[in-house]
Amino acid sequence: MGQFTNLTAADGFTVPAYVAQPAGKPRGAVVVVQEIFGVNSHIRAVADRFAEQGYLAVAPATFERVKPGVELGYTEADMTAGFELKTATSALPGAGVLQDLQAAIDHAAQASGGKVGIVGFCWGGLLTWQAACMLKGLAAAVPYYGGGMTAEDEIARQPQCPVMAHFGDQDHWIPMEGISAFSKAHPEVEVYVYPANHGFNCDQRGSYNEAAATLARERTLAFFAAKLAD
Repeated sequence: MGQFTNLTAADGFTVPAYVAQPAGKPRGAVVVVQEIFGVNSHIRAVADRFAEQGYLAVAPATFERVKPGVELGYTEADMTAGFELKTATSALPGAGVLQDLQAAIDHAAQASGGKVGIVGFCWGGLLTWQAACMLKGLAAAVPYYGGGMTAEDEIARQPQCPVMAHFGDQDHWIPMEGISAFSKAHPEVEVYVYPANHGFNCDQRGSYNEAAATLARERTLAFFAAKLAD
């Protein structure tokens, strides 16, 4: 359904992005932010499913500044490689990868002619929260189990658009204490906690939880339908 195109960030850097087009006029757009495994088959499938719902979906390659063409699976070796790439990307100077997300938001707005939402998973969930707080042009944001979102410095941020957040109560990366602290600090954010582990949305991972993924998707689609409507 989709294909890769090149976007240009504010500093001139070229960012590949997977773009999935809906049938007919888009009802808006959704930027899909990868996990630590690249714009792999799972992330492309997520983008395709948003396109099936009528949205233009844009999934930028957020590792591109440190390593081009990353597409990992979910083995232990892939996990290790992904963490190393995430660490290197997070250490980039200045605006770093947020410039690439802004380029994706801008492209999504221009190509769809409508409002733009953003959704991200794992590390992409953290970037989605940061985008909601620091970037321009977003009408809604939905982070899934954003690693690091519940750290004090992230909780201190203030979102500039409506946010819905999904977490799992069995996630050893994100303790419930942190989720509670985030919820208390941000009563304006719709926070949902599922009886599930980290990565519960990804059907290529052992932690996949169909019931939690289905309910979170239904809530996300209803949220986007309300916030991205003309």
